[in-house]
Amino acid sequence: MKSIEFGGPADYRIVVKGRLAETTVERLGDMKIASAEGEKRETVTTLVGHVRDQAELSGILNTLYEMHLSVLTIEVQKK
Repeated sequence: MKSIEFGGPADYRIVVKGRLAETTVERLGDMKIASAEGEKRETVTTLVGHVRDQAELSGILNTLYEMHLSVLTIEVQKK
C-alpha cells in the first residue's frame, strides 16, 4: 500500500454525495462549489480550491462530516 503524505499547500477536488446547504458554504473557505446530477440520478457536489495546510483540510472534511455528506473522492490536483 502506498503511503499518503500531506506535502503542504495544494489544490484539492472533493466530491460528496448530496447538496451543500447555503448556510455552510462560508465555512468551507475559498472552495468553489458546484452541484450536479450523478451517474445514478443523485445529486453530487464538487468542491475545488486551494488548501493551505492539513488543519484547513481537516476543517473542510469535518464540516462535510457534520453535514452528514458522504465523501466520494478526494484528489490533489496536479499542476
